Amino acid sequence: MSLSDHPAGTTDVLPPATSGGANQIRVRAYNERLVLSLVRRQSGVSKAEIARLTGLSAQTVSVIMRALEKDGLLIRGEPLRGRVGQPSVPMSLNPDAVYSFGVKIGRRSADLVLMDFVGTIRLNRHLTYRYPNPREILDFLVDGIAELEGQLSTEQRGAIAGVGIAAPFELWNWAREVGAPDGAMDAWRGFDLQAEVANRLSYPVYLQNDATSACGAELVFGVGQRYPDFVYFYVGSFIGGGIVLNSSVFVGRTGTAGAIGPLPVRNKHGETKQLLEIASIFVLERLLRERGIDPQPLWYAAEQWIDFGEPLEIWIRDCAGALAQAIVAASSIVDFSAAIIDGGFPDWVRARLVAATIEEIGKLDLQGIVFPDIIEGAVGAQARAIGGASLPIFARYLIDQTVLFKEIDNAEGN
Repeated sequence: MSLSDHPAGTTDVLPPATSGGANQIRVRAYNERLVLSLVRRQSGVSKAEIARLTGLSAQTVSVIMRALEKDGLLIRGEPLRGRVGQPSVPMSLNPDAVYSFGVKIGRRSADLVLMDFVGTIRLNRHLTYRYPNPREILDFLVDGIAELEGQLSTEQRGAIAGVGIAAPFELWNWAREVGAPDGAMDAWRGFDLQAEVANRLSYPVYLQNDATSACGAELVFGVGQRYPDFVYFYVGSFIGGGIVLNSSVFVGRTGTAGAIGPLPVRNKHGETKQLLEIASIFVLERLLRERGIDPQPLWYAAEQWIDFGEPLEIWIRDCAGALAQAIVAASSIVDFSAAIIDGGFPDWVRARLVAATIEEIGKLDLQGIVFPDIIEGAVGAQARAIGGASLPIFARYLIDQTVLFKEIDNAEGN
């Protein structure tokens, strides 16, 4: 189904009787996506509420929802009685209606997940490595999908919408920081990961920056739903982030808006550094190695982290000081309602980092700044993979990139 350019308005957006068949299909597809998107945001919503929220007529909404229920995309709950008139029937997305594969490619590890229609991870695979090799990762992805498919029924395999990949742009950069041999990361130059995966799989394949994907996952499935505008920080091997404006991820002219990492901040010695040189997990890895501590647990599943004691506390404090400056800088440009912090670590590390960041902000000059809420992300260490898995679902069933990734074109590009 293709998307309509017609925005949701206060009147029905069905075409007049003279419209051609192709146009009717196009508009109907938009309305179906609109209804599914509203049900996703407000599970248990009734037909009457959808009609009120969209401006579509009750008859139009009934026709759409009957079709979606017949196709198995929606399921109805128990009627809510006790009110005047007909009982209200709450409708929800059917978790088993659609599945998608999400892939996170990091500088130390890769994750493959199978996600259902409501954002729950059903199956997953994890791979760790010294540094990412494109052919090794391609084999992990293709073989892992085949392995996960083997655990699904024929019906479940038929409900897979596609594969979404979340990966850093220009993976060959910062090879020295991850300890890769000279030239080893150059294999990524000119390697078209999306095309290579598509050549070996029968599913549609989507690709997005990893931090942007994590930001989209927080917007769709996490605390970001409560905030129309926020700046997002994801602390991975290298810190990245995203920007949400008017409840949409803003990726910018080149797709790198909200990259966060290059932002200049001062370290505890008063030296100006890029944010990623302070608030990245590779810095913690270096601290551990300097003290003779094995850093391998950092690249296992987040729940396998241990409390490394003093080096971890040093890293948290240094990260917090840098993040506080970054939040002040971002808030001085855009009046964000929240700054959300998450990362590839367990919840208890995230809680300590957020608390330390709030403490550090109290030491800065905030004159002239209306400060945002500083809160923990809710999606967690799998945010990048979940964001990737969201791509094919939104492309096929929900309001597409206008909800998950909104690009504002500049005047020169039009």
